[in-house]
Amino acid sequence: MSEAPESVADASIEAAMREWVTKAVIGLGLCPFAAPAAERAAIRYCVSHARTEDELVADLVTELETLAEASPNRLETTLLIVPHLFGDFLEFNDFLDVADEVLQKLDLEGEIQVASFHPQYQFVDHGPEDIENYTNRAPWPALHLLREASIEQALATIEDPAVIFENNIRTMRALGHEGWTRLWQHSVRSPKR
Repeated sequence: MSEAPESVADASIEAAMREWVTKAVIGLGLCPFAAPAAERAAIRYCVSHARTEDELVADLVTELETLAEASPNRLETTLLIVPHLFGDFLEFNDFLDVADEVLQKLDLEGEIQVASFHPQYQFVDHGPEDIENYTNRAPWPALHLLREASIEQALATIEDPAVIFENNIRTMRALGHEGWTRLWQHSVRSPKR
């Protein structure tokens, strides 16, 4: 994936991410905690206009502070969407170290964690086109800011949290590449992302 052209509007980028959350994350049951936050409209979608890592760090600081200060009932989680940087997954993956440093500097470690999504997401032990990677393949690179207390609360209701990952793998294998492509046939996003 290349970076977003100037003509791609924030609204289109956000719409693609919302659709991905609805159809893949919630629709396929990849994250059992996403539906309640979506139903309460407590997911913030923020499109970053950063063209450099320094600009993205500034946006990340703003979003982390916003999330930390907000009531979880009003704002549960944030997707910081990064359409103008990180066409390369490895560069994006390297930036996660920077994101962790930002968490430490803001003294938010243990309160908020950063997860990641990317159009070319690849787990360490998988090939580039393995269907398992698609659990984390979003239309655009995104930093997912999550409240640790919310994760702990949700995980407390699940006897074995490893089951989530195992279920996701089974879901993706059953769906396969053809099923993934069909999921996006009438979509605002590209099925190849």
